[in-house]
Amino acid sequence: MGGATPIDAALKRLQAAVDHLEGAVEHRDEGERRHRDLETELQRIGGDRSKLAQVLDQSEARAARLEEANRDVSRRLVTAMESIRSVIERHGG
Repeated sequence: MGGATPIDAALKRLQAAVDHLEGAVEHRDEGERRHRDLETELQRIGGDRSKLAQVLDQSEARAARLEEANRDVSRRLVTAMESIRSVIERHGG
């Protein structure tokens, strides 16, 4: 028998279909792995964002405290300079 029988042809088509299905399953599995990797990365980025937001809030609060301290020091320096001028003027400066 030199020619392919209908069963041989059907088996070849079946094997091609199985090969195609396996390729599709592998492609889908790879897509799901990438999706999970992206979800993990997104969660990590979200955590980093939260930490950075917290650090930013702390830095802004510290900057506000430093600005207030700077204003207080400036007021005290002005008061001290005025006191020194007053003392110098009273003592014939």
